[in-house]
Amino acid sequence: MSQTEELLKEFETLARSATGAQSLMQQVAHELHEKMTRYNWVGFYLMEAPAFNALVLGPCAGSFNPTLRIPLDKGLCGAAATSGKTVAVNDVASDPRYLGSDLVKSNIVVPIFVKKRVMAELCIESYFANAFIPSEQAFVESCAGIVGRAMEKESPSGTGKAGK
Repeated sequence: MSQTEELLKEFETLARSATGAQSLMQQVAHELHEKMTRYNWVGFYLMEAPAFNALVLGPCAGSFNPTLRIPLDKGLCGAAATSGKTVAVNDVASDPRYLGSDLVKSNIVVPIFVKKRVMAELCIESYFANAFIPSEQAFVESCAGIVGRAMEKESPSGTGKAGK
């Protein structure tokens, strides 16, 4: 079994036993940062309620000082949230939407859906260029899907509010 397959299996198990989506997000961020050596910062951004016009920092792990709040019309995170599609940039210096550190070379942002609405994102930054090849993108999207299903279980009303 590959490392990514092992991690996905671990995250599925964590999703069944976690005390809530926030707890699961923290565990996923920590494990991805620790075990995927090219993932230098891993974090979740949550849709800011009630206006839903910005993302606010959620659980994260890594070596960067993250942006605390990102309007939906800014950055790669805003682009992923508004399009509802993964944004993977393997050379952030070439993308004017990138807002973070000069040390970062690659960034991927995967929207997390609850009842077909973007309610959070998984954002990963790397010091390495070309870190998010298609197989890595598929892996990160699978991780986001696990968290999305956990959020959906907590949110029968469809608001996507993640519990503590």
